[in-house]
Amino acid sequence: MSSSTDPFMAPQPEQARAHRVYASLHRISERHAATGEQRHRQVHPSALGAHEAVRLVSFLLSGAAQVQDGEPEVDHADITAALSLVPLMRGEMDALEAGLLEMARGRGMTWQDIAFGLGLRTAQAARQRHERLAGRTTADEDLPGSE
Repeated sequence: MSSSTDPFMAPQPEQARAHRVYASLHRISERHAATGEQRHRQVHPSALGAHEAVRLVSFLLSGAAQVQDGEPEVDHADITAALSLVPLMRGEMDALEAGLLEMARGRGMTWQDIAFGLGLRTAQAARQRHERLAGRTTADEDLPGSE
């Protein structure tokens, strides 16, 4: 008997979260990335974004993507370059998440709804996460060279 139907088995939150992640990717793909034109809305036509560059190097290193004929193998400098992009990527993700949280609240979602989406247990945890992200993204904007 599976744990989802057995009243005497504790729920498996990690399994439920993994299922929700898969279902989320499927939902967004079906609704907002069904065509090539839709999928390419977020891709810059002539330059890689930081997350794309890091993912590409990771995929090439892991074998998930293959080096094409005439393309050089990934070397230490490529790995260093990808690692150098991680802080930028993390900052972009923080800003993206903070904005998404603010838009979710603006659309009437409760902190409990948001906590569920983030895989957090309480509304308070979601609020605290938003506060931390807002603090980090505001601090990043105050750094020299940021716009």
